Amino acid sequence: MEPVTLRVAEARELLSLLPHRLGFAPEESAVVVSLRPPRGEVGLVARVDLAGLGRPEEGGRLARTLVGHLGRDGAAHALLVLYVPEDPRTHRRPDVVAAVAVLRGAAEPVLGEVPCWVVAGTGYLSLDCTDPACCPPGGRPLRELESTQVGATMVVAGSVVLASRDEVGVVRPAPGEARRATARARRRAEDRRAAALAAPGTAAHAVWRSDTLAAWRRLVDATEAGRTPAPPDLGRVEAGLTDATVRDAVLVTFVPGTGDLAERTLAPAGPARDRGEDDELGRALSALVDPVAGVRPPGAAAALVRALEAVVAHGRRGAQAPARTLLALLAWWHGDGVRAAAHVDAALADDPAHGLALLLRDVGEAGLPPGWARRERSARVP
Repeated sequence: MEPVTLRVAEARELLSLLPHRLGFAPEESAVVVSLRPPRGEVGLVARVDLAGLGRPEEGGRLARTLVGHLGRDGAAHALLVLYVPEDPRTHRRPDVVAAVAVLRGAAEPVLGEVPCWVVAGTGYLSLDCTDPACCPPGGRPLRELESTQVGATMVVAGSVVLASRDEVGVVRPAPGEARRATARARRRAEDRRAAALAAPGTAAHAVWRSDTLAAWRRLVDATEAGRTPAPPDLGRVEAGLTDATVRDAVLVTFVPGTGDLAERTLAPAGPARDRGEDDELGRALSALVDPVAGVRPPGAAAALVRALEAVVAHGRRGAQAPARTLLALLAWWHGDGVRAAAHVDAALADDPAHGLALLLRDVGEAGLPPGWARRERSARVP
């Protein structure tokens, strides 16, 4: 296999892209990049802790897992980028040496030579470069990474790079008065649900669920229009998401083209819930997970994210597993595994037994992409 060589100008563009793809500036990290045929298109970007990759036994397993993901992405070549405080050529670290060796050892039999670049606190450089005119001690100036075409394009597109991974998925609490108003609305909604469950039959509970979904629709409309979310709707949605049936109906609203299917799924079992409707529901869920029917998230998904973040920001602390899990699902659907994992962690911190959050954690740990991404990967792999 022919070795892949990146010129400094090409490396500068790629290195400026990676924080935008990850969503944050990596530290003490190893990042592997899939370069797809025929012209080295950047595909999968995966980050791991450098310490883990540099450990005996654990590093080998981790490297093989990364190479497996690269292969499924259709990579013809790969690139390794290290994020460390200092130039490892002049400040040798056993864990860095081990990490590079184990990743190259796992990748080279199937992907050929793996170039390694370093972004240090002092500059950026090619790890194997011995030409001081190209990569001087300490590296080339980091300001060169701030003036690239790729970086400018990403900023214009609205991309924001967070300072660290710890900031990914963080939702700041809303002001106190807005949170108190939301709490009052949530308690009223909870009281109405308790009364509905105590009433004979299922009609009252069905009405409560429908009212909750209507509040969700209003909340999304408000965020899409740039309006401040109304505390009564935030409280109703916060209370409603604890009902799995309501949560699943909200999930259906994520999928474009489903019309009033979400409302119809809330109808009591009976003639209104025929087999055709169940088939519609199956097709809607397939849009997220199925490699044949899967679709990319619509542009309107940004309003869904903002609406759920508003629920978390205004909601009761320590009780946001339902909203966090839906945020994780949306992030996974977008292919943002880091953000999905952050929301899953937050959800499980609030409710360690939350079923959907546990499922999404397993999906993330298995490296299973959304349906549309699996289809695109399959199309690239012969």
